[in-house]
Amino acid sequence: MILTSLFGTVLTVAVATGPFDASNGPPTLTAQQKMAATAPLVRSATECIVRAVAADPRYGTEPTAKLGDLIVASMPSCVTPVRAMIDAYDRYFGQGSGEAFFMGPYLDVLPKAVTEGAKNEPE
Repeated sequence: MILTSLFGTVLTVAVATGPFDASNGPPTLTAQQKMAATAPLVRSATECIVRAVAADPRYGTEPTAKLGDLIVASMPSCVTPVRAMIDAYDRYFGQGSGEAFFMGPYLDVLPKAVTEGAKNEPE
């Protein structure tokens, strides 16, 4: 009797949950799809930093070498979009890739992006 009840329970759970299939997880995305998914977050973070730097009264009066200091000063006000960008990179490209992207390629091009973007900001 217990064996019949146990078998019935196992059968019910198996039918209710379906077969275990790892392919039922999130679909594997191509590199191009991952880049397309993260691009709006990169743009949002960059636009926030550009606005913060352009709004800083020191911008334009300080030598270009001080641009890095202005970018660093903009981070507290832009932590939410920057964190979202880093988290998305971790989600799409693997744990730790967000910080690696931020500290490497992103920061490498950020000064130029800020300089170009600030030209379009209203004064």
